[in-house]
Amino acid sequence: MSWGYKILFAYLAFVAGIMFLVFKASNESFDLVEKNYYEEELKYQTRIDESNRTARLSEPVQVQVTGGQLQIRFPGDFNSQPVQGEVHLYYPANAKKDLRQPFTGQANELLSVALPPGNTGLHKLKLSWKVNDTTYYHEETVFL
Repeated sequence: MSWGYKILFAYLAFVAGIMFLVFKASNESFDLVEKNYYEEELKYQTRIDESNRTARLSEPVQVQVTGGQLQIRFPGDFNSQPVQGEVHLYYPANAKKDLRQPFTGQANELLSVALPPGNTGLHKLKLSWKVNDTTYYHEETVFL
């Protein structure tokens, strides 16, 4: 085999590799962080204020994952006042695994959110709630 054929095979292998990479890259899906990114960015100062109010509470929000349930316990500052809000489990790699669920109840109760089966991996928990017309926000990383 002459050196001309070796160069030809090396060139064809290189072209095939590049074509394979282009094919794989064109099939990759890229989900945006939020569908309405601009509107969420405008509300960012509100999130900062809500996070600061949450940091001033006497104890942190307790989050625990047990047996397919996400359990959330609010601080004792609220006693048994009514609370309403939303749990958002954000999965960065795939928007189809995101979970948004509104909730209502009493602040002294343990809030349990059922997790869909197969929804495993690293999630970001975004918890927002309202007590007595005051809003709060808590964010942490959770591994399911």
